[in-house]
Amino acid sequence: MTRVLILGAGGHAQVVADILLHMHQASDDIVLVGYLDDNPQLLGMSYLGLPVLGKLDKLPTIDHETTIVGIGDNQTRLNVFVELCSRGEEFSVARHPTATIALGVSIGPGSMVCAGVIVNPGSVIGSNVILNTGCTVDHHNQIADHVHIAPGAHLGADVHIGTGALVGIGATVIPQRSVGDWSVIGAGSVVTKDIPDGVVAVGMPARVIRKLDQGNIIDN
Repeated sequence: MTRVLILGAGGHAQVVADILLHMHQASDDIVLVGYLDDNPQLLGMSYLGLPVLGKLDKLPTIDHETTIVGIGDNQTRLNVFVELCSRGEEFSVARHPTATIALGVSIGPGSMVCAGVIVNPGSVIGSNVILNTGCTVDHHNQIADHVHIAPGAHLGADVHIGTGALVGIGATVIPQRSVGDWSVIGAGSVVTKDIPDGVVAVGMPARVIRKLDQGNIIDN
């Protein structure tokens, strides 16, 4: 059995836990150990029957084989993921049994695929990615590391999503378009033209409304 430890214990981490529990029920060879979280108010709490065992620095003292970062914010999730990589940690992929993943699709370590997600053939999903509830990824997409595709978002064919980008709830990216590294697509927006790195774009069609702090754009 593979013992999995979840980093984070908030709402997003509980969704990760629920996915892993469904995987366990479907006879996957995993056992959940619990959560680690730096919020002292959560110490000793239990969510979905799993305990919050301590802060993140307690990681080396807890028996486990793999970890997964249960943090929704892309920048924070990247920081924790990079720290875990530096320690030589191994990562699980959380894949809900109701997700439909085409044969041959590549999913990087530490990623989560929520209930109702569809990923079509030829797509490549990076590491530490969130494919949130009910989103769809059409054929031959390239989704880079640390991306978050929010609930109900839809990506057409041959779409490229850059490192750390966020495609908001219910947004649509039409085929053969790209979203740059660390850019944010607002909820319900429709991307009809390529979006550059490090911007916020909203509307139908999506238009850039501001640039993000360049310090938030990380070449990883």
